[in-house]
Amino acid sequence: MKEEIMIDCGEVILREYCMEDVKALHEITSQPEVYEFIQGAQATLEQRVNWMKNYEIPANKKFKSSMPELKNAGFLNLGIILKETGEFIGFCNTGIKDELPEPNREIGYAISKHWRNKGYSTLAAKGLIGFLFEKTALETLNAVALTSNASSNKVLQKCGFKLAGEIKIDGEQFSHYIMRKKDWA
Repeated sequence: MKEEIMIDCGEVILREYCMEDVKALHEITSQPEVYEFIQGAQATLEQRVNWMKNYEIPANKKFKSSMPELKNAGFLNLGIILKETGEFIGFCNTGIKDELPEPNREIGYAISKHWRNKGYSTLAAKGLIGFLFEKTALETLNAVALTSNASSNKVLQKCGFKLAGEIKIDGEQFSHYIMRKKDWA
């Protein structure tokens, strides 16, 4: 088994989920400021425990075992941890977005309402992008953000994503961004 993925992003660290994160993750995904922008984020604590134990943590193991090629890799789920206190303040992940044309690996992120506008989402996203381009064979990365989510669109632009256009997913309008490894600085 490969060692745990941990990415130092400056003021925050990205690390694989563990069962001790489930309550903090549930609290964050229960915030209207989070679930209004992330489809399927709302869940009961029991559902969240089940997902983490039976899907998210096993998905991380599968992702690591597929590196560097990422064939059938699925999702990598990482907590955003405030380095100073060790607090779980959000999440950053990568997975396949079926609604996008191939290659369709995307990144996503969310941060607690208590830690917004401090640059942590940008740090986390840049950390994950760097990890994916440096440690895997990935050449192209996607991201989508609701067109109404100005903050998320701004994060993606700060990270260097280029707007590819708009796409409708489940009746909602999203900005679709692409980044290529050759353009990653």
